[in-house]
Amino acid sequence: MEKMLVVVFDNESKAYEGSHALKQLDGEGSIAVHAEAIIKKSAEGTVSVKQADGDFPVRTVGGTAIGSLIGLLGGPVGFGIGAVSGAVAGSIGDLYVAGVNADFLDNVSALLTPGKCAVVADISEEWVIPVDSRMEAAGGVVFRSLRTTVEDDQRARDVAELKEEIAQLKAEQAQTRAEHKAKLQAKIDALSAKLQERLDQAKQRSEQIKAETDAKVQALQQKAVKAQSDAKKAINERIDQIRGDYEERSKRLKSLAAAQLRKAAADLEK
Repeated sequence: MEKMLVVVFDNESKAYEGSHALKQLDGEGSIAVHAEAIIKKSAEGTVSVKQADGDFPVRTVGGTAIGSLIGLLGGPVGFGIGAVSGAVAGSIGDLYVAGVNADFLDNVSALLTPGKCAVVADISEEWVIPVDSRMEAAGGVVFRSLRTTVEDDQRARDVAELKEEIAQLKAEQAQTRAEHKAKLQAKIDALSAKLQERLDQAKQRSEQIKAETDAKVQALQQKAVKAQSDAKKAINERIDQIRGDYEERSKRLKSLAAAQLRKAAADLEK
């Protein structure tokens, strides 16, 4: 199962020890590490990346699940109970991309106080004991969350709400007096532009998710070639699961674009 992992340590040397242990577990086949970084929280509360290892299949943190999570850990605490406004509202998109919920983020942020470090990783694991044992031996506190697909559901809701709002304005425009039509049209145009932006973002995320998935699968396939029978079986099961998750997500994201094309065709027929 794909999970987001955060292990909090009291200092940088312990975090590097934890990072080394994760690499060992990956090499043993106990887990698969897709991306990993060591971060540190400053006295001011900002987060800096001390290490972002390039040997894993997801080689950059920018725009990825792990990158979004790192950015969120440097932001405000209180996602679970606060109002979605200001800085928090600006980070909600990152919360969806990271694939974690607000409670997970709050729990990690409460322990990741200034001066502390953490290992942040995007992993696949079937059993929690290997990671927990190694991380606790190194003095780390482990937080993990199953990767969720709330991002896809939220994108679908955003698109549906915008379409509904545009439809309502068009219905009102058809019945209003001439002097108000121009103002309503301006609102319709603004919402239409916003809708197109959401659809473009969905397409971009679809392409990004495919690239990440391909990199993960290719790395696991290379490991499977060298693995013994039991380990090879486990790796192939991980590959099947990652591919299955991607296919499901791809269908959801592509359905947004397909629905928009059908609507455009219907508009042309009117």
